[in-house]
Amino acid sequence: MKNVLRYTISLVLAGGLIWFVFKDINLSEMLDRFAKSDWRWIAVSCFFLLCAHVTRAWRWGMLMEPLGHKPKLVNSSVSVLTGYFANYIVPRMGEVTRCGTLYRLEGIPVNLSFGTVVAERIFDVIILLLMIGLNFILEFDRLSTFFTDFFQSKIGGSQAGTGSGMLLGILVGGLILVAVAGFILFKNIALRNKLQQNAIIAKIVTFAQGMLEGLLSVRKLRSPGLFILSTLMIWVLYYLISYVLFFCIPETSDLGPLAGLTLLVVGAIGMTAPTQGGIGAYHLLVGNVMVLYGLSQNDGITLATFIHGAQMIFMLLVGALAFLYVLVQNKKVVAEPEQVSAGN
Repeated sequence: MKNVLRYTISLVLAGGLIWFVFKDINLSEMLDRFAKSDWRWIAVSCFFLLCAHVTRAWRWGMLMEPLGHKPKLVNSSVSVLTGYFANYIVPRMGEVTRCGTLYRLEGIPVNLSFGTVVAERIFDVIILLLMIGLNFILEFDRLSTFFTDFFQSKIGGSQAGTGSGMLLGILVGGLILVAVAGFILFKNIALRNKLQQNAIIAKIVTFAQGMLEGLLSVRKLRSPGLFILSTLMIWVLYYLISYVLFFCIPETSDLGPLAGLTLLVVGAIGMTAPTQGGIGAYHLLVGNVMVLYGLSQNDGITLATFIHGAQMIFMLLVGALAFLYVLVQNKKVVAEPEQVSAGN
């Protein structure tokens, strides 16, 4: 009942977001733009998408080597693809699905492989946080203007010329406050222990400790350099997956590399929403943030729909093929013992 309720809420949330995003959009005009787009760039984007997932499977295998397992790249790649396939059907089922698939193909225990998935997610969160910081530094004027305009529209009073300085002052003041609070907590053990009794703070501390342990676990790998390289490759490929699709539509073909970075960061945040494959949340966030780069909201939503739709259709097709591969391999495993018994 709990799972059914969770799935129903996810569907309702996705449906509500989709309605909100597309309620004022001319769908026939959007479809006409899709028909006139340069589909060759979609093939390039799908190639990068497949390379990213194979690279993720390669990196996943590195995490399992210190545990005494070395899965075949094809089997770990199929497991990753079935995981993403599952995410488009039931949110948050991807990790469990890919670990279960790997167990069927390689016999690696689910609890063991799931631990490595958690570790790699920690590294991805760290990279995403670094990219958010890099994005804000490189696009400070554009993003700060967006946020200051938003707050001015809510509270009013400040002049536009002082908005960026005010935001910078708030950020610096916030960092100083966090540093002072951290120093106090480091020195006062009794206060730290008392705060950790709070359930929310305990979860934050546990999450932070997990991130630190995951980061330090790279020292146990046989090839830490290759692990770091594969992580960087995954995110470079993620960047290229969306950026090359700018050239599909005339309205977005002149967007620069920094627009691609903003799209990657905002899109990654949207994909974490508890909906099937980030449906709705991705369109809402990307469609609005692209306005910062001179697009109309309609063009921004068109771009978001194009990128998300191309990736979703490709992953559903490839994921379905991966699922069929698993079924075929299972039949072979079951058939072999039966043939041996018949021979005896």
